[in-house]
Amino acid sequence: MAPAITRSDPRNRPSVGDGLRLAFTTLTIVRLRPGRVDRATAAVAMSLAPVAGLVLGAVAAGVGLGLRTAGASALLAAVAAVATTAVLTRGLHLDGLADTADGLGSYADRGRALDVMRAPDIGPFGVVTLVLVLLAQVAATTALLARPWAMAMAGVVVAIVGGRVAITLACRRGVPAARPDGLGALVAGTVPTPVGLLWAVVLAAGSVPVVADRPWQGPLAVLLGLAAAHGLLRHARRRLGGITGDVLGAVTETAITVILVITSL
Repeated sequence: MAPAITRSDPRNRPSVGDGLRLAFTTLTIVRLRPGRVDRATAAVAMSLAPVAGLVLGAVAAGVGLGLRTAGASALLAAVAAVATTAVLTRGLHLDGLADTADGLGSYADRGRALDVMRAPDIGPFGVVTLVLVLLAQVAATTALLARPWAMAMAGVVVAIVGGRVAITLACRRGVPAARPDGLGALVAGTVPTPVGLLWAVVLAAGSVPVVADRPWQGPLAVLLGLAAAHGLLRHARRRLGGITGDVLGAVTETAITVILVITSL
């Protein structure tokens, strides 16, 4: 459920602290003291979404590498790393992926598809999509955690940050909300496009060390992951009329999965 929206005052611009508080409260399990919640603050929060991803990625990679150091297999460590991100996000992005798969896979009209996504149960499209995505993430993370620790850490962090860069890009100006209420209505169209593009460039540059002997592979993975998320976003806009909180979860998991798979090869 989206936070209650208050009316913004153009003379009182939100601070970076306001944005970070809303970003972590919306995108993670972290509960900070209540703060300002309006579209101006949402613009800062979604612009800083990759910062939340950086913290999540570092924790998930740390859990996986900690288990590897303790003698666990790469597979067990990968399961723990993927589970860590699910726990720290309350599974909301995975839930959004499943709901979006159900809605887009229903072949119903816009209104009915949105109703399907809002329903509390998960249909067959959602279940199959969720299982396949989690299997792909665990398999790819297993390969990454078998590498030297610095490369493994970089690979996991880049993928999880990439998922949040996809959120920033999905909230860029010109992308409407599919509903007049909910998280999509709060964040849609709030982020200047150059902000998302800058994050994409920074992430691509930071992904160079992910595969030591193939410095191009990390940036390619970031490019393909964000392209896949953009493709899903375009399809959702055509079918649903814009974004919802579920669509944001779906583009996040899409980008993460593609980046993990490409970097693990």
